[in-house]
Amino acid sequence: MIFKQFICAAAAYFLYLRAGLSIFCYFNYMIITISVLLLSVVFFISGRVRSDIVALSALATLLVSGVLTPEEALSGFSSNVIIMMVGLFVVGGAIFQTGLAKMISSKLMKFAGNSEKRLFLMVMGVTAVMGAFVSNTGTVAIMIPIVVSMAMSVKMNPSRLLMPLAFASSMSGMMTLIGTPPNLVINDELVSNGFPGLGFFTFLPVGLICIVVGTVVLMPLSKKFLSKPGALSATSASSGKSLKTLVSEYGISSNLHRLQVTASSLVAGKMIGEIDIRKKYGLNIIELRHIERGQHRILKGVTQQAVDSDTVLRIDDVLYVSGNVDIVKTFAHNYKLTLLPEADDTKSKGKSLDFYNIGVAEIVMLSTSTMVNKTIREVGFRSKYNVSVLGICRKKKYILQGIADETIHSGDVLLVQGAWDNIAKLENESSEWIVLGRPLEEAAKVTLDYKAPVAALIMLGMVVVMACDFIPVAPVTAVIVAGLLMVLTGCFRNVEAAYKTINWESIVLIAAMMPMSVALQKTGVSSWISSSLVSGLGNYGPLALMAGIYFTTSLMTMFISNTATAVLLAPIAMSSALAIGVSPVPFLFAVTLGASLCFASPFSTPPNALVMPAGQYTFMDYVRVGLPLQIILGIVMILVLPFLFPF
Repeated sequence: MIFKQFICAAAAYFLYLRAGLSIFCYFNYMIITISVLLLSVVFFISGRVRSDIVALSALATLLVSGVLTPEEALSGFSSNVIIMMVGLFVVGGAIFQTGLAKMISSKLMKFAGNSEKRLFLMVMGVTAVMGAFVSNTGTVAIMIPIVVSMAMSVKMNPSRLLMPLAFASSMSGMMTLIGTPPNLVINDELVSNGFPGLGFFTFLPVGLICIVVGTVVLMPLSKKFLSKPGALSATSASSGKSLKTLVSEYGISSNLHRLQVTASSLVAGKMIGEIDIRKKYGLNIIELRHIERGQHRILKGVTQQAVDSDTVLRIDDVLYVSGNVDIVKTFAHNYKLTLLPEADDTKSKGKSLDFYNIGVAEIVMLSTSTMVNKTIREVGFRSKYNVSVLGICRKKKYILQGIADETIHSGDVLLVQGAWDNIAKLENESSEWIVLGRPLEEAAKVTLDYKAPVAALIMLGMVVVMACDFIPVAPVTAVIVAGLLMVLTGCFRNVEAAYKTINWESIVLIAAMMPMSVALQKTGVSSWISSSLVSGLGNYGPLALMAGIYFTTSLMTMFISNTATAVLLAPIAMSSALAIGVSPVPFLFAVTLGASLCFASPFSTPPNALVMPAGQYTFMDYVRVGLPLQIILGIVMILVLPFLFPF
């Protein structure tokens, strides 16, 4: 009997000890989580360490300390939000690469003119309309290249507009039921507790007030804190002369003519070498272009290539020829080619050189070069380097005729043309010449404008799918498909160009900070903070309690995703309202507003993170502009909500 009692006592003591250790570990994990969170905030504010490195360090600490399991720590990298951000970077890059952003911005600029104030109001207005029906992340990704183009066209700093763009997208999410995930969270909370659900436009008055107040507050704040002198120059800086400047300087366009191969042309099916146009006529073929159109003229493909003696001419090919117009006409007559008029394309773009697949660059011949005193023909630029020499600049004089037999002098500047990759390879011959500018960077600036209609259709399709709830396709699926279609349809020069549009710093920052919400919930920090604040204000009336819920949600959203915060606080808001016998609707609106209108941190919402690299913002930029806006909107909403949704 005594032995049995001893065994029971020992077991009870063991269970008590185990419970004590569990409680100790629990509080230990709470302390670790809070410490990591506070240290992360300090490093974010200091700006001395890259944001993504800070986020990864915080994640690694929580993982090593045992607060998070490997699955929980890596959950952010598999999140739908992160996958959507990657896809939207690609979609936004295609909109810029095809020149669609510039086209749209030029249309909008007709309404804005050169007024910075009208431009600011237009950005806020257009974003508000789009964001009401499309996810705020998608809205920002679509608008970033458009806004940058608009800002540059009026010589305005893009950073003045990009942060307001992100904030406007978050505010516009409050205009409809589908505008932002927290709206759906509070609707589900109402329905699950037996209350009527919210209508699609129940949020509209709240959203309109947010947009109006936000616009009024942001206009002076953005002008004061976001006018960075260096940002505009960094965005618009170039490594040398522009491609159009080079063509104009050498006078290439003035002597440029277009000849089209028809079914009756004598050159159809022949190689360039068989015609020997340079020797017989003294003409120089700059490039060959073949346009393939589908059933609809709006969709077309352009194949642009430099020519050599083995290039075969096909029907519908267009030869860009440089030389005397009378000789060009003689050549066209002899071979039954069609001389295309200058105004064949709109706005006289027909005669202009485009640089889709091939480009131009200048090289300076060094005095030590082995090619000095040799002719262009002897050097064999085409056979050795796959580039052609279009002109020579010698002592500020330009030589365009008889180039093949021209002797190279020390200090000559040669204008060469060829595929962008081949021009870039010229830098390997550093002992022979110096390549001026950076060819691959110049190539990246060239817009594939003939693909703009394709990019527009893909973007429109993505927006429709994301906006229409009855289409059974998830938003993340729509974004993935849109990004893939942008690559497959040739809206990028190559796949590498698509990858370069992704800002991995922002992706890693958000993905690494997402598990922080798991740690805060897992260790009980979130419940402790929210319960303490809410219970402490319950005795001061419904307005004070609602204000406490609002600012608790707003504070937590700075460190946790807005959806996770809404999920956590919606039940607390519901039970608090029912406990004091008032309508839960204004309390739940306080939750969704506090979760969605968080502007004081770059990683609180995906739109804030998306504009961070484009606007060259620091953490403190969000604090200076976003924090005042967040506080002002909070005060306004607390005063307005009881009138819109009475207790």
